Amino acid sequence: MRECVDRGLYVLSVTTTPSAWTKTAALALDAPRIRTSLGLHPQLAHERKSELVLFETALPETKYVGEIGLDGDPNLKSQWEDQVIVFDRILHLCQRAGGRILSVHSRRCAAAVLDRLEIHRGAGTPVLHWFSGTVRELKRAIDLGCWFSVGPSMLTSTKGRDLVAIMPRNRLLTESDGPFAQLDGRAILPWDAGRAISGLAEMWHESPASVETQLLANLRQLVSGT
Repeated sequence: MRECVDRGLYVLSVTTTPSAWTKTAALALDAPRIRTSLGLHPQLAHERKSELVLFETALPETKYVGEIGLDGDPNLKSQWEDQVIVFDRILHLCQRAGGRILSVHSRRCAAAVLDRLEIHRGAGTPVLHWFSGTVRELKRAIDLGCWFSVGPSMLTSTKGRDLVAIMPRNRLLTESDGPFAQLDGRAILPWDAGRAISGLAEMWHESPASVETQLLANLRQLVSGT
């Protein structure tokens, strides 16, 4: 947190359980450029669905929700029903609260996630993190008004770069996905998200400064529009 402040970074720190939100948010109370989102990760939905009560209680205190969503990993098949129940409930609560900025997980189940977002259109503005669906699913997400967050790791694969090339430039943000994502053999850090700027500059045939200006404008638009 201190390093992010020293570097002047704008950071959204996601949480994976509602019970972690209060203390995580408290770490950055004196850091005006750092926000903490209220989340319940799909991989933990079956264990932490009882924390939906905490989620509902905390929701009025933040405009950011994440990480939420669904995970289609075959190893999590037995947990799918709980994932859907939790995701639907969160989207319903966000819709009832007037909408939130949503950081959404959609690994191996982009169509199912988009189905839920379409049903709960009033839940807010979805930001699909590290989107890895098909081109057809990506185009559907764009039509639904989704945004996208892209990190250095995503830009290392051909598929990732091909998807990013289709994403609207004015609905794109950078992410680290740390500490889970790896970079140079270590857990990625918040400021490493900046490495995605050079990759985007190459893809867009723009200067890094121009890309950074676009990303900052995107962030301002996202925050002001919700």
